Amino acid sequence: MRGFYQCFISNYRNNCYIFRTKTLKMKKIILLLAVAFAAVTVNAQTAKELIGRWKLASWTMKGKEMDIKSTFKTNDVFQIFKEGNEFVSVIGDKTSSGTWELSADNKQLTIKAGGRTIVFTIDSFSGDKRVITADKLGTSLYVKQ
Repeated sequence: MRGFYQCFISNYRNNCYIFRTKTLKMKKIILLLAVAFAAVTVNAQTAKELIGRWKLASWTMKGKEMDIKSTFKTNDVFQIFKEGNEFVSVIGDKTSSGTWELSADNKQLTIKAGGRTIVFTIDSFSGDKRVITADKLGTSLYVKQ
């Protein structure tokens, strides 16, 4: 028995070292594959998640919080994204139709409506919240309805 324990102890470090190295390499490979898969999935999911009705929840311009109701005379300010890249802007009872396009890297959202083209930078995006910024319009937080 004594020889067995001596052999086990002297081999334990070698076995442990080799096992840890293989485990770390496998973890790195799995992590890289997971990140790559997530990037592809996020790219495909973002456009699908954008589809729907988004309400303007807050708006800042040059660091100053803007009052949505006093600016638009209503709290009902929406962006509606439809399949086929159709877009509808709703402010109270007024609507304006157009199109939308999301960049391949999901960092820019281009909206063409009412004879204007606005390019927004997407600051953050989740299934239910979206923060976008445009140079002359400031930063807007939209919540999915």
